[in-house]
Amino acid sequence: MARLSRDVRFDGQFFIGVKTTGIFCRPICPARLPKEENVEYFASRMQAVQQGYRPCLRCRPDSAPQSWAWKGVETTFIRARNLLEDSLAEPLSIASLADRLGVSERYLRQLFAKYLGVSPKQYQLYQQLLFAKQLLHDSDMSMTDIAFAAGFNSVRRFNDAFKQHFRLPPTAVRKAQPASLPEHSVRIAVRGHIDWPHQLNFYRLRAITGIEQVDDVSYSRSVEMEGEPVWFALQQHSEHAMLLRYRLNNPALLYRLLQQVRRVFDLDTHIDGVEQHLRSVHPQLVHRSGIRIPGVWSPWEAGIRAILGQQISLTAAVNLLNQWVQLVKPEQWVGFPTPEQAAQADISALKMPQQRKQTLKLFAEYCCHAKPLQENEPLQENELLQINGIGPWTVNYIKMRGWLQPDCLLQGDLVVKKQLEKIAPINLDRISPWGSYATLQLWSR
Repeated sequence: MARLSRDVRFDGQFFIGVKTTGIFCRPICPARLPKEENVEYFASRMQAVQQGYRPCLRCRPDSAPQSWAWKGVETTFIRARNLLEDSLAEPLSIASLADRLGVSERYLRQLFAKYLGVSPKQYQLYQQLLFAKQLLHDSDMSMTDIAFAAGFNSVRRFNDAFKQHFRLPPTAVRKAQPASLPEHSVRIAVRGHIDWPHQLNFYRLRAITGIEQVDDVSYSRSVEMEGEPVWFALQQHSEHAMLLRYRLNNPALLYRLLQQVRRVFDLDTHIDGVEQHLRSVHPQLVHRSGIRIPGVWSPWEAGIRAILGQQISLTAAVNLLNQWVQLVKPEQWVGFPTPEQAAQADISALKMPQQRKQTLKLFAEYCCHAKPLQENEPLQENELLQINGIGPWTVNYIKMRGWLQPDCLLQGDLVVKKQLEKIAPINLDRISPWGSYATLQLWSR
């Protein structure tokens, strides 16, 4: 039924291979519907490519929002897949990947065969090809830049791999659907509706001077990626797409930038399904449609924001945040200060309780050695709670805005408490697994 009705709620959750054409599509493809006996279904794009199908040029499965199909499966497999994707532009060898994970190459191949039906090397190649195809459709980049951004060491190798797997040259994709986009920009698909004006206002009220800028249509900021300065700006392009403009010196960073932007701005969440669930809990729980989690660039940054915002007004918290950044951030540094810079900085000039200054120092020292707060690895909540001055509210704030975890209902937040009292009675247990979205809906009133 999802295929026959072209239900947008299932976009990205599965893909359809059409046996008579050798093409695979998204459930929302506008092409004429094939007969059921002529189709087969795949949980991922990788599986469709592995079976010899090429992506449809109309619905473009390479641009489909990311599915959550692999949540909850083997942890080592998830880590391996993430590492392969993070190193897309500079591919890891299987031996290096196995060594980083502390497993044998044989076991690694067994995991990929079990969950995807392909080898790790094939998975990475397919990811490279699909990313290149996305750039052909959704950017103005030259063939050379696309080849190197996708991790191919030559245009010839890129052309050969593309033709071998998709049975057409890259130039045919570009000619079939020219991007017509501004220079140095990429179009990004969004899953469902997004209340972009609300998201912009949320960021505007919390912006860091010299790092973030928010105007009427876009959010922009400077960041450091692998020691290099990167600038980007995000704005709405259409109802279901955003436009990312960027400046970076190394094309190899583009894939990681796109993935991070998708994560930080919560573009892959099936928001219609989330809101349907919240309305079933209480009809007044959804105040505005399309509110997504407004993430921050790293869990480390989310932690600093949370500590500075404890038990004070938003205005006071943002003022303190800007003062803290000015005290900690070296003049030549681009982006948010690092834990190492914060651990060594003198913040005695901050007008706040000495105990909270100490919490900032302890948190920075912890993050100097804790990869989770910088690399989005699993959070060790017990370790954070042992830091003097960090409690459940602070940890949940980090989980919500730093890791974009969907089920963080900030029951201890004063605004959340007041708003819940207004719409009482309400069964809080039923809000799970979408507590973060309930929190944001309550904050929006």
